[in-house]
Amino acid sequence: MPEFDDEYWMQQAIEMAKKAEQCDEVPVGAIIVKDNQIIGTGYNQVITHNDASAHAEIQAIRNTGKNIDNYRIINTKLYVTLEPCMMCVGAIVHARITEIIFGAYDPKTGMAGTQDNCFEKPYHNHSVEILGGILELDCARQLKAFFRRKRGG
Repeated sequence: MPEFDDEYWMQQAIEMAKKAEQCDEVPVGAIIVKDNQIIGTGYNQVITHNDASAHAEIQAIRNTGKNIDNYRIINTKLYVTLEPCMMCVGAIVHARITEIIFGAYDPKTGMAGTQDNCFEKPYHNHSVEILGGILELDCARQLKAFFRRKRGG
């Protein structure tokens, strides 16, 4: 089996974001990869589920936990199309995900380096590697186009 690169996996997360957009949700998608295979997926469903915690990352963590029958998701990479917020950082740390790779930076609530870096707080008992900006333009365009349509422009 070929070893896929970060751009390949981010493209899979972008496909998940399209599912969110089809539900009129903010198009953010996430996948979790272990041993070169997707073991969990998620996309924004906060409106669909009337659940403020139903961000793409949380949904992917929930899906993966069910798939592997464990709440610890060790030795994995989470790919998400938008920089995580504070809530998602906490879930990623508690799930013990090894690495987070994100696409677009979030200038308002980005907590993986833009507004703050909550992954690097000394009180966490687990460290997460961070890589941002993978297919950044594609991810940002998807979000901007969605909000342009919502605003009627």
